[in-house]
Amino acid sequence: MITHHFHLYFERKDRSLNMARFYVLSIERDLFGDVCLMRRWGRIGVRGQTMVQRFGQEIEAVAMFLELARLKQSRGYKTLPLAPQAT
Repeated sequence: MITHHFHLYFERKDRSLNMARFYVLSIERDLFGDVCLMRRWGRIGVRGQTMVQRFGQEIEAVAMFLELARLKQSRGYKTLPLAPQAT
């Protein structure tokens, strides 16, 4: 069981570069009970790409989650309330 809720939504916009990107991080369990770090990214308004990374322990997923969040913020991404899912 995942002990805490981990979910972040980031955006980076720069009109001069025609940039409007999003990045979503979350920690979830899959159907087999494995701890997964879910990443989704792309241009705002589209579904984007998804990557799933499995971990043996929740603490490993949390460490990677925090490192990726720090990296995105250092690159100019801002955290925002969760955006609705694109279909």
